[in-house]
Amino acid sequence: MITSEIEEITRLSRVVTDASDLDPLIERIGEARFVLIGEASHGTAEFYRWRAELTKRLIAERGFGFVAVEGDWPDCFEVNCWVKCRTGQDLDSRAVLTGFERWPTWMWANTEVAEFVSWLRDHNRASAANVGFYGLDVYSLWESIDRILRYLRDEHPDDLGAAQQALACFAPYGEDPQRYAHATRFVPEGCERQAIGLLADLRRMTREGTSSESDFDALQNSEVVAGAERYYRAMIRGDGESWNVRDCHMADTLDRLLEHHGPTSKVVVWEHNTHVGDARATDMAAAGMVNVGQIVRQRHAADGVVLVGFSSYEGTVTAAPQWGARLQRMTVPPARPDSHEALLHQLGAADPLLLIFPEDRGGDWLAARRGHRAIGVVYDPRRDPYGNWVPTVMGGRYDALIHIDRTAALHPLQPPRAQDGGEEDTYPWAV
Repeated sequence: MITSEIEEITRLSRVVTDASDLDPLIERIGEARFVLIGEASHGTAEFYRWRAELTKRLIAERGFGFVAVEGDWPDCFEVNCWVKCRTGQDLDSRAVLTGFERWPTWMWANTEVAEFVSWLRDHNRASAANVGFYGLDVYSLWESIDRILRYLRDEHPDDLGAAQQALACFAPYGEDPQRYAHATRFVPEGCERQAIGLLADLRRMTREGTSSESDFDALQNSEVVAGAERYYRAMIRGDGESWNVRDCHMADTLDRLLEHHGPTSKVVVWEHNTHVGDARATDMAAAGMVNVGQIVRQRHAADGVVLVGFSSYEGTVTAAPQWGARLQRMTVPPARPDSHEALLHQLGAADPLLLIFPEDRGGDWLAARRGHRAIGVVYDPRRDPYGNWVPTVMGGRYDALIHIDRTAALHPLQPPRAQDGGEEDTYPWAV
């Protein structure tokens, strides 16, 4: 069986040495409206670089209109304004990205992302394009509250008092999501009614307004407040529901962005493999969990959806030993012998390999369920053989895969520092 799987991988593989070698993947994407590109860790330089190279080509050659990432809406919206040349004329990309202050800062404040957003700003300026950069995530409860109040102060001052009164429900928790989550054990509804009421008010205001990007920003921040309130309330139960709340929020945010950009808009999504790769092809399905890749396929198959994963055999990674701790450059040990990565390693390729999956995915390798490595922001190499492997049917999870046998750690912009607070996903690999 292993011999036939290696033969199948060999037939599907082609070496990639520069961006031009991505031509077959660009052709496979064709006119698809959704391209979701993963990463097997949040701290690997090559995943970020190759994802950026593919995205540049999709923007420049295929008219993709925005990038949506696994990041906080308020911080990413600042980057969005900068790449559209609306703010920060005297700032460079590194200065803009240091605005990411919530741990783990290195996910977006790194040299690899700095290079990409610099390219995107130059592209927008040179081509008079308006390609955006947005965050899909749900964590920024208090940052989004602050943005809403600023918006109302500037645009709807008569409604500011009512909003402040509604948001006062969150004040006793001192901008600490853990405190809020624990409080909902005793008052299960928490601030749900206030968050939903605020969202309804913002929807009314923005629909009555000009639907400008400023209005859309305010509306999305209110969606984040409502989503974050649900997420933190679910998190305290310790089951998989908080994961589903988060990924459904990200998928819904993606739909709102597409509506905002118009019926012909196309999007590139950057998230971890565990969000991008279809959950139905993993053990997540048996646990009752969904993810963004699955939801997008179910909602938008007719518009064209292409899911691209990443993998590696060994190397180094930027991660932290526990939530909120200082980042470290850690060694990633060789993959488990029974994993997809171990089979890919047997090809002995020094350069990245691109594998595009055929319509018929019944081959021995594509249909096999094997472990597929997933490293989150929290990582302990000593536990790697046990805690970082997702049972995966590769042919169901992705439409294409980029394998890089040996990878190197991401390059953070900021010096390592610990940061208190934050919250760890309830799913075992914390991504």
